[in-house]
Amino acid sequence: MSARPGPAPEPPRGRRPGRPREGETGREEILDAAAELFCQQGYAATSTRAVALAVGIKQASLYYHFPSKEAVLAELLSGTVTPSIRAAKALERLPGRASARLHALATFDVGLLCSGRWNLASLYLLPELRQPRFGSFQADRARLRAAYGRAVAAAVAEGDARPDDVDLATALVFGLVESVISVRGDRQHGADLGDLVTTVPTASLRLLGVPANRLPAVRRESARLVATLGAARG
Repeated sequence: MSARPGPAPEPPRGRRPGRPREGETGREEILDAAAELFCQQGYAATSTRAVALAVGIKQASLYYHFPSKEAVLAELLSGTVTPSIRAAKALERLPGRASARLHALATFDVGLLCSGRWNLASLYLLPELRQPRFGSFQADRARLRAAYGRAVAAAVAEGDARPDDVDLATALVFGLVESVISVRGDRQHGADLGDLVTTVPTASLRLLGVPANRLPAVRRESARLVATLGAARG
């Protein structure tokens, strides 16, 4: 007669059973759970208690990592912008044609917006983001847009881009890059988004009037720049 199985091991103190979460730390698991809930059932409808339950921890444990739900959202949103700001700064220091650096920035940025399990950038339109507590995120997003503006202006100065209005062209390029947010939202969850990473940066250059016969060389140079960014991160 086989022995009866013993009782299941109890979870660590303060933690309840929950489904596996992405992340190597409790803080990362909280961010993963919050990202899912904010994107699927809405920010306003999600409480810190719901996030804690999704992770399998007590609400007090969540507050050990984050003082409020707003702080969780702020960190999630920061992750959609600050890596691209760092990439833009790095690209400005690298040699090469301005059009290739712009293409590389758009490639990196689109890749970032398409990465991760949850379409976090879809939260950009939340009315809560108009509150002063999210001023840091809005300032970061403005800095990223300014980096695009410098890249567009440099491409114009070098003669590759020929827009009639640099400010309008910058707004259109930035808007085209961020259009992947809505495209991703329209696609089935988990769909391959690799086509956006390759087509949107090139479409940005076409929008600026970069001649078609220059695009292959620009894309090759951009690929080398993106690879340099990846090596620097590694």
